[in-house]
Amino acid sequence: MNLRNAIAGEEYIIQQVRTEDEELDSFLFSLGCYSGEAITVIAYLKGGCVVSIKDGRYNIDNQLAEAIII
Repeated sequence: MNLRNAIAGEEYIIQQVRTEDEELDSFLFSLGCYSGEAITVIAYLKGGCVVSIKDGRYNIDNQLAEAIII
């Protein structure tokens, strides 16, 4: 299941990040978004969602949320 299907407030473990863009992969890695890391959806917004990774909160769009497999 991808991040768009997650229940807000529950913690999940990232299984895989499916992107074809190496630059995007390295950006996500720098945020702490990689396989084995915990991620929590804080809230859903019109164009995406707010997630908590490690000690940070980030706003990601729906396309990116679909690429993160939990």
